[in-house]
Amino acid sequence: MTPTSEVAARPAVLPGAARQIGYIVRDIDQAVRSWLELGVGPWYVLRGQTQTGLYRGRSCSAPLSIAFSNTGDLQVELICQEDDTPSIYTEFLHAGHEGFHQLAWWTDDFDATMRAVAAAGWPVVWSGDGDGAARYAYVEPPAGPATIVEIMEVTAATDGIATLVRQAAQDWDGSDPIRTLSV
Repeated sequence: MTPTSEVAARPAVLPGAARQIGYIVRDIDQAVRSWLELGVGPWYVLRGQTQTGLYRGRSCSAPLSIAFSNTGDLQVELICQEDDTPSIYTEFLHAGHEGFHQLAWWTDDFDATMRAVAAAGWPVVWSGDGDGAARYAYVEPPAGPATIVEIMEVTAATDGIATLVRQAAQDWDGSDPIRTLSV
């Protein structure tokens, strides 16, 4: 076992605290209902989105429905791919998994964070630019609590959605539990 002082002495690869926890689900409506039963909400749902990018070095376009909510400062993201196109999401499902998939860090300096990730030897397995809204990359850390780590660029668009979702959850009284979000 590594002494705590050695672990703390390593340079940080990721900026600040994890900001989001991501789950891959087969049924977004059932997943939202499950989280609502835990008292987490309201949920902002985007349906019929297409995420394009590079998946393990190849172009990929995956149709998705995505839902966001917060519990405190931590955003919860539910991702449901709507077809069987090879992607980081179907890879996870085909391996027999469903549920917790990734931890996400949001960064103001995407390029510097990606340089740190590359220097740490973490391979990029899924990346794109969110159709110009924000760059993102999913990387595979060598070991740890998450299969995947997501790095997302903080932009006016991503900060605006994050603020909307976080503020809605702060004093949520249980009303209007599922809200449509359009981008």
